[in-house]
Amino acid sequence: MTEWLRRAVGSIGAVGLIVVAYAAIYQFGMAQFEGEMVGFVHSIQVVVESLTTAGYGGDSPWESALMNAFVVTMNLTGVLLVFFAVPVFVVPLIEDAIETEVPTSIDETGHVVICGHTSISESLRTELDAIDVPYVFVVEDHDHARDLHTEGWPVVVGDPTATRTLESVSLTDAQALIANVDDEVNASIVLAARQVAPDRRIVSVVEDQDTHEYHEYAGADSVIQPRKVLGESLARKATTSLSTELDDAVELDDDLAVAELRIHQGSDVAGKTLGEAEIRERFGVNVIGSWHSGEFLPAPNADRRLDENTILVGAGHRDDLAALKSQTITSGGKRRGHIVLVGSGVVGQTAASAIRDTGREVVVVDWDAETGADVVGDARDRETYVEADIEDAAAVVLALGDDTASVFASLVLEQVAPDVEVNARANEDDNVPKLYRAGSDYVVSLSSVTGRMLATNLLDEEVLTPESQLELIRTNAPNLAGRTLGDADVRAETGATVVAVERDGEMNADLGPAFEIRQDDVLLVAGDDEAIAEFSDLAGVSAIEQVAHGEDTTRPWEDD
Repeated sequence: MTEWLRRAVGSIGAVGLIVVAYAAIYQFGMAQFEGEMVGFVHSIQVVVESLTTAGYGGDSPWESALMNAFVVTMNLTGVLLVFFAVPVFVVPLIEDAIETEVPTSIDETGHVVICGHTSISESLRTELDAIDVPYVFVVEDHDHARDLHTEGWPVVVGDPTATRTLESVSLTDAQALIANVDDEVNASIVLAARQVAPDRRIVSVVEDQDTHEYHEYAGADSVIQPRKVLGESLARKATTSLSTELDDAVELDDDLAVAELRIHQGSDVAGKTLGEAEIRERFGVNVIGSWHSGEFLPAPNADRRLDENTILVGAGHRDDLAALKSQTITSGGKRRGHIVLVGSGVVGQTAASAIRDTGREVVVVDWDAETGADVVGDARDRETYVEADIEDAAAVVLALGDDTASVFASLVLEQVAPDVEVNARANEDDNVPKLYRAGSDYVVSLSSVTGRMLATNLLDEEVLTPESQLELIRTNAPNLAGRTLGDADVRAETGATVVAVERDGEMNADLGPAFEIRQDDVLLVAGDDEAIAEFSDLAGVSAIEQVAHGEDTTRPWEDD
């Protein structure tokens, strides 16, 4: 039954009750005040005539004031029912007539079926759009699906746990399916999908780590736990940025790696421009890009200034990267102090465990004493941080589940301990800039992490870490064969960087403008989604082909 039909049935029933009640009152009033006995059917007729203002027949005029007042009440009720009917019936009918009907099926091949629409959907959509992979969202709520359809989202309305719905979105011809509703519903989706398309790749998103094995048993090829990965990412940033070790670097071969290097206030390169730092000349490291307050800049200009909100992405030999990192951190300082972790949810617990595994001391702060926190207090109260010995801390991890609370906590920390590094969790991408402006030094978004994890899982991309948003692809470049890197000018044309070239089984990272690309060369190219898409066009290889021909990579955040 549609919403309009439910309204109609309920309203008709209400009007019927009004007519019956008024008829009974009218019959009683005629006998009591007018001294005239009338039948119930006649009373209903008079009530209907009054409500519709069609007339009163032979009963008028009435002698008593009470009966006249009652008839006036019936007239007013009739007028009010007309005004009531306009928004309840007329307006919905007009809206239904002019709105576009939400599809219930599609005819597509090679697409990704995404069951559910949540906060991570925008990030996932961006990832898939960047590499031209078609997709469709399956949403059960009709109003939600209609809103998405109006906004231009490819959406089908239907129950994602029903086999008929999965058949209607051509799952047998799809590339993969993502179950992203909630833990229980996702398990049911996996079972239905495995029944409809036994050979399709199925990825399930879970929040409760204890449900992981049930999703695998249901038939999921891969189960991802974004909150767990987010906690590990925050722990990694809070610990590795304080040492010269390259623990989070991605190995390209035995000696070549790509790493993110955080610029710390007071370090050797802080305050200099990229050109003044002479990173290529001094360290032999190729700067692929940089993050500035959450915004990624591929191939930054030489006049880009390096400050405490800058994260450099560099490629080179491990020893060279380690030497550069030693110049990006502050000498001495508080690198061996404890780490204050705020929030004891899944993200916080995971981060605390990961930090302890590195041998660092963790002071856990939470408002709930039952979590076993070391300090019980409000994250927005400066006294809470005083109790946590914030001035002796090396870093803070804000793992709160509410972005508004995280923003305020960051403001407090900026006042209480401005020299302590703050690594913050954001649930929504839109709140990342707010956290940077509030004083956080590093922010990672749950929705971005989840979107990137899903995309890399489905398409076998290589990334530094799920929060980095930086892709690494291995690909041939038929359109560039016979041209030098200087002639092709890849960075200027696309924003992507050729990190290394694999030729005859050997990896070469010492690439100059005169290096000539050959037909059989395998290029290692780095960049964000947009840069990689631009490189796809320049090199003459589709994004799907690039990913499909990439080497198999084991990712530390995957659970296969």
